[in-house]
Amino acid sequence: MKTTLIAPCGMNCGICMAFLREKNHCPGCRSPGVKHQKCRIRSCADMGGRYCFSCSVFPCRLLKNLDKRYRKKYGMSMVENLESIRGGGIRKFVASEKERWACRDCGGTINVHRYCCSTCGKITK
Repeated sequence: MKTTLIAPCGMNCGICMAFLREKNHCPGCRSPGVKHQKCRIRSCADMGGRYCFSCSVFPCRLLKNLDKRYRKKYGMSMVENLESIRGGGIRKFVASEKERWACRDCGGTINVHRYCCSTCGKITK
């Protein structure tokens, strides 16, 4: 897991099913040349920094809606991720994410959208 896999909204692209899949692999929101992304948060002109917490209206309506959906469906929070990054730094956050999303059986990465390990396929929920 790399710091460059943390999107401006606080999403860890390294646990996203689009990143983890082999076919039509997404390189992550921060990858150069990513043109298929139509994310309004990623292209926000008001951000003024690397992450949404640097914005004067943090958390904005778009981020709140995304956060609400991810809390309900996947048990994770973009706003909490961003608060963690702001409070402890990106390296500490990535280290905790690596541990949080590691498969207990094989050490592979848990897919947040499918609740399964991308390496061994074990269902985690």
